[in-house]
Amino acid sequence: MTPNDLVLTPKGVRFAGRLFPCSIGKGGITSDKREGDGATPRGTHKIVGMLYRPDRMKRPNAMALPIGPRDLWSDDVKDRHYNHLVRAPYTHSHEKLRRADPLYDLILVTDWNWPNAISRKGSAIFIHQWRRPGYPTEGCIAFRRDHLHELTSQITEKTRLIIR
Repeated sequence: MTPNDLVLTPKGVRFAGRLFPCSIGKGGITSDKREGDGATPRGTHKIVGMLYRPDRMKRPNAMALPIGPRDLWSDDVKDRHYNHLVRAPYTHSHEKLRRADPLYDLILVTDWNWPNAISRKGSAIFIHQWRRPGYPTEGCIAFRRDHLHELTSQITEKTRLIIR
């Protein structure tokens, strides 16, 4: 582990010498992630991308790319683009990245089941803003808005997310 790693602990995520409260998946932590189980996958995951809403904030980091109105994330286990960014119009099951609420205003994309996705092993494992303290996610790690912004300002391409 390095000081630049995000390490999930029972009390939050440790990063750069600080502890940040967070939410995890409603299904807890699992070593056998499945699509729709609501669990956060155990392992060491790379941060492979950062997406943000340019209509709601300034670019938070040099690696951040804007989320456009047509940007979606495929969660259809039968889709050849499963667990990848896709664009509307899109006929397969997907998640909208440009949401009305602020949860996806800033997203860190992990390499869980990416880029060579295995069907049914889980999709869209992101780091994003929480709904409220203690409210679980569908498998992601979520933070308070100001904490998420603080983390993303220091994230690099070498940052890892470690979930034990």
